[in-house]
Amino acid sequence: MVSALAGVMTSVIAKLTALLGEEYAKLKGVHREVEFMKDELSSMNALLQRLAEVDRDLDVQTKEWRDQVREMSYDIEDCIDDFMKSLAQTDSAKAAGLVQSVVQQLKALRARHQISSQIQGLKARVEDASKRRMRYKLDERAFEPSISRAIDPRLPSLYAEPDGLVGIDKPRSELIECLMEGMGASVQQQKVISIVGPGGLGKTTLANEVFRKLEGQFQCRAFVSLSQQPDVSKILRNILSQVCQQELPSTDIQDEGKYLVVIDDIWSTQAWKIIKCSLFLNDLGSRIMTTTRSVDIAKSCCSRCHDHVYEIMPLTTANSKSLFFKRIFGTEDICPPQLEEVSSEILKKCGGSPLAILTIASLLANKDCTNEEWEWVYNSIGSTLGKDPGVEEMRRILSLSYDDLPHHLKTCLLYLSIFPEDYEIERDRLIRRWIAEGFIDTNGGRDLEEIGECYFNDLINRSMLQPVEIQYDGQVVSCRVHDMILDLLTSKSMEENFATFFGNQNEILVLQHKIRRLSLSYYDQEHIMLPSTAIISHCRSLSIVGYAEKMPSLSKFRVLRVLDIENGEEMESNCFEHLRKLFQLKYLRLHVRSISALPEQLGELQHLKTLDMGWTKITKMPKSIVQLQHLTCLRVGNLELPEGIGNLQALQELSDIKVNRYSMASCLLELGSLAKLKILGLRWYIVSTHSNKGTFVDNLVSSLRKLGRFSLRSICIRSYHGSSTEFLLDSWFPSPHLMQKFQMGTYYNFPRVPPWIASLDKLTYLDINIDPVDEEALEILGELPALLFLWLMSKSAAPKQRLIISSSMFVCLREFHFTCWSNGEGLMFEAGAMPRLEKLWVPFDAGSGLDFGIQHLSSLRHLAVEIICIGATARDVEALEEAIRDAAHLLPNRPAVEFRTWD
Repeated sequence: MVSALAGVMTSVIAKLTALLGEEYAKLKGVHREVEFMKDELSSMNALLQRLAEVDRDLDVQTKEWRDQVREMSYDIEDCIDDFMKSLAQTDSAKAAGLVQSVVQQLKALRARHQISSQIQGLKARVEDASKRRMRYKLDERAFEPSISRAIDPRLPSLYAEPDGLVGIDKPRSELIECLMEGMGASVQQQKVISIVGPGGLGKTTLANEVFRKLEGQFQCRAFVSLSQQPDVSKILRNILSQVCQQELPSTDIQDEGKYLVVIDDIWSTQAWKIIKCSLFLNDLGSRIMTTTRSVDIAKSCCSRCHDHVYEIMPLTTANSKSLFFKRIFGTEDICPPQLEEVSSEILKKCGGSPLAILTIASLLANKDCTNEEWEWVYNSIGSTLGKDPGVEEMRRILSLSYDDLPHHLKTCLLYLSIFPEDYEIERDRLIRRWIAEGFIDTNGGRDLEEIGECYFNDLINRSMLQPVEIQYDGQVVSCRVHDMILDLLTSKSMEENFATFFGNQNEILVLQHKIRRLSLSYYDQEHIMLPSTAIISHCRSLSIVGYAEKMPSLSKFRVLRVLDIENGEEMESNCFEHLRKLFQLKYLRLHVRSISALPEQLGELQHLKTLDMGWTKITKMPKSIVQLQHLTCLRVGNLELPEGIGNLQALQELSDIKVNRYSMASCLLELGSLAKLKILGLRWYIVSTHSNKGTFVDNLVSSLRKLGRFSLRSICIRSYHGSSTEFLLDSWFPSPHLMQKFQMGTYYNFPRVPPWIASLDKLTYLDINIDPVDEEALEILGELPALLFLWLMSKSAAPKQRLIISSSMFVCLREFHFTCWSNGEGLMFEAGAMPRLEKLWVPFDAGSGLDFGIQHLSSLRHLAVEIICIGATARDVEALEEAIRDAAHLLPNRPAVEFRTWD
């Protein structure tokens, strides 16, 4: 209920606390007011935190008070930011010339006087809010005992008729097989199976079906569902009651023998620990099945040895259609031709969720079978359909996961409503936007991005976000929000005035308050104009996707913290002439191809932390960029290194830097002073004929040695025709001890493995060119203890004799790409080789034998084979493909196989 407010409250209280610190202790006229507001807001925040825990709707009066406190908190933060800005201007005025100093100080004093008046007014608003809280006894009213409790919306899942279920046969059979495995052994160990997946996918229904099928094979049986705040004592009594068939049992499960217990919808590891302790461990083959929406909780339910986490999957397209039409027409085989296209679009929105499919199908079952009527329903999902009782019931189920989140995660999740439907969201981009908005609060000196990663992973584990791209180490690097979850977030976002959406044809713009965050989508409508009534002067975030013909003037966004524009192909550079006025800007991302330059006054954005120009034509930054003392991330597709780069002491990521004959060699030397730099991307254009090549090489090597001793964790260096990176072979010492990723996208090949790479015990990702690849190179690389990803490339032919990969090499490797440019003997995997390898990309000669040891890759899940067709017939290639498929399907995980051919 108060997720958006919790986010702004945390930020406001922190800033008020800062104003009370030593730096501002001598401020006259406002210190007492600031202290009063800080104390009052802290008290209000405590109440708001408690309101968020109430599991029923607040009354109208309490909601109104909450909304007023939210808007007041936003205004207080804006006022504080203006106040701090005026103080900074006063300090800068003292350093100016005499005449200019007097003028600037007069302006600053006038601004401070105006802000002092604002603070007085805000103090009065805080006092009024505090008095209303006491006058209407909101603390007492909000926590009165509930007279009635709503029926659990998950209850129908327990009574679903088996004949009406679709797509359940396969997962039910898999679970039964997994549960019953080992039942015939003389000593039958207890086993726990945990079903995990987001709300609405049918975990309870599946668990209930498995329970029905197996209950006759166990002497004792129990099925219990947990709430978000379970009464564990009551749950345990329920289990015993079902087992013993009496109200107050006197016997123990131990006396009853083999049992089957289902614990449905576990929300915390603590609840599971208590319940687990009450279940007697025996060797009679007892089985426990749990369901949960959290991956972490699912794993906590299972031991490493005998237990299993079962991830429930969305319905297939065929099963989705079957369920959809069965509910509407009574049979899955009937669909009027005019409704086929709109049906597919509706099912795409449902995303394989049985809950969503049944909800929308139930709605359509009571409407005329016309294309216009169904189109209206499709376009209304997420807006006017919210008033339909069936849709509300679905949202209640989905809201269970949202309500279970801690306050900081609710705010972070709500922020994803800003992105368009089906949009792929990059993890690092999202985290940096969270930071810019002030949603991440550092504790104990931890890095903000590290905390942000924990937040992101927590939302993934809770099944609130759908993973899209998963990298070699298992980390999710991009995600998507399920359409139904996005509808829920959008609804809550509008309710709390968290964000305002414009341009999406499914949304109705309601302007009731000052706009705090504005999301403009031009995908559906190109010609969009904000209404004149829109108050955007208090907007903190502006996000634009699609072609924006008439973007609102940036001069109106005086408190903007985040500016993110994507795909504005024809946008003129003069659209950003007012960029310098965005004093509070912390995040700037412009993925606009037409932009070739930024304003010279860029250095005035003193709070800027992220500058992402990756898809622009910009190659040279304004000279003032080196004044950005808080800049941590600088991304430009092909950037000339600015003079004075060493001044950017906060910089942690710098990519991609272009080094060519027009570059200044001295700038390369400055790189070495960036002690916090973790990620570096270089494009090396220095050719052997360059007159000053030695200086460039010496300066770069000197800087890399320093960065390697500091914080450098990742480097990607690309060289082009005529340029060489041979200077990296033996020159990097001491070795970069923190290096985790080395990527070599170059035309140059090392003749052997550089000795400094052999000593990198933290290296997880290696993309390297070596010519020739021999046994010695493989042995050195195979001993890297943390290596998870290896792309090994050679420009020459594969070795004439096979390279043997033994069981003692690459013990942690998960992904292996081996590339060479002509046929040869290739690789041979011995028994036990690469025990954790999941993905393999390998070249194969169509004329050679099949035996390369694929049967020994026990963990393989994906196999990509590049078939070299030189001297082979089409029939040879087809026979080889069939043989490889047959061999791969004999592996435990039956890996997916794909082929590419090279002539």
